[in-house]
Amino acid sequence: MQNLATVAAQVGVLFALMAVGAVCRRVRLVDEASVKGIVNVLLLVVTPSLIVDSFQRPFDSSMMHGFFWAFAIASFAHFAVILLARLFSRGDDKSRPVLRLAMVFSNAGFMGIPLEQAILGAEGVFYGIVYVVVFNFFMWSWGLYEMRGQVPLSNSRLQLSKERWRSLRPMLVNPGTVGIAIGLPLFFASVSLPAILKTPISLLAGLNTPLAMLVIGFYLAGADFRRVVRMPSAYLAAAVRLVVFPLALLALLYPLRSHFPREMMLALVTAASAPVAAMVSMFASKFERDVDLSVGLVSGTTLLSILTMPPVIAFAMEVL
Repeated sequence: MQNLATVAAQVGVLFALMAVGAVCRRVRLVDEASVKGIVNVLLLVVTPSLIVDSFQRPFDSSMMHGFFWAFAIASFAHFAVILLARLFSRGDDKSRPVLRLAMVFSNAGFMGIPLEQAILGAEGVFYGIVYVVVFNFFMWSWGLYEMRGQVPLSNSRLQLSKERWRSLRPMLVNPGTVGIAIGLPLFFASVSLPAILKTPISLLAGLNTPLAMLVIGFYLAGADFRRVVRMPSAYLAAAVRLVVFPLALLALLYPLRSHFPREMMLALVTAASAPVAAMVSMFASKFERDVDLSVGLVSGTTLLSILTMPPVIAFAMEVL
């Protein structure tokens, strides 16, 4: 019960920040264009800063060991839930990719990291970043393929090469990989950045929680849930995302609990228990899939997560 109360209190803080974002929308303090700018700042500036800041610590071989195991476990978990999503998702060509991505991809960056920071501290964020990197890898590879579908390619070898590069580039070069490319060598070498660089990076990293929650609250205030409540498959997607996936990951980690750092395992379960990723809606809009369904799933699971995340994470804290 103590774990449950602790997690519930931290989730409540996040939802209080979301409420501020919702009010900002209602009183027209910010508009859609402003929020898109904030999202760009979050993705392109704050996320790499957060990753680099989390690696600003003396090298620790045990943490490096945990880092690679976290990467392997998160990758395996994504593979497993992708197979589950392909087996059980139903719908037409516009809704099926949305349902599949909703099952697989959690809001590990915007919801997971703030919660990991509050519950587990800097070490939890260190391992939570690993999940975000794996998320980006699968989102920009399998997720992109699912949403885009089979794109006819020209017989021209040059055009084929360009098309393949356009598909691979986001997977290889994104805010997560850029942050890792900068932060990981500094961690290996135990290099501490000078204050003139470290201080602004830390300040930018601190923007992740408030800005991310304001953005989510803004979109929640304008959500239309009618499309979601009429689809039984949406309930299945929400159940997999919020309950089945995190508990399956917990079941995988439980026999291994004596071999890995507790903070690593809790960070992975926390990230896996987060609601549907906002990127699902962005991809649905870009590739002309079922946007209303994607927005409803992101918003609906975000609201439901206030009921599901505390018991799931508290249970993980008790058994791990």
